[in-house]
Amino acid sequence: MTKKEIIEKFRINDKDTGSTAVQVALVTSKIQHLSEHMKKHKKDNHSKRGLTMAVSERKKLLSYLKSHDIGKYQDVIAQLGLRK
Repeated sequence: MTKKEIIEKFRINDKDTGSTAVQVALVTSKIQHLSEHMKKHKKDNHSKRGLTMAVSERKKLLSYLKSHDIGKYQDVIAQLGLRK
């Protein structure tokens, strides 16, 4: 999925490109990409650090979303297939 497709799927209105749900979806896409890279290149410590940072960022965004809009949080979790 491209960045544009992800934004189209998770946005709230036509001009929304940076809501929390969109940010979570974009970071999840980045995590999936880095996870595939790490399967091939196990000793790539720079990418490992980027993966760890992305996971941490997603955790913070999900925590924010959960505290502000529990319905949207559950919807995003279901659409992305994350376990919580």
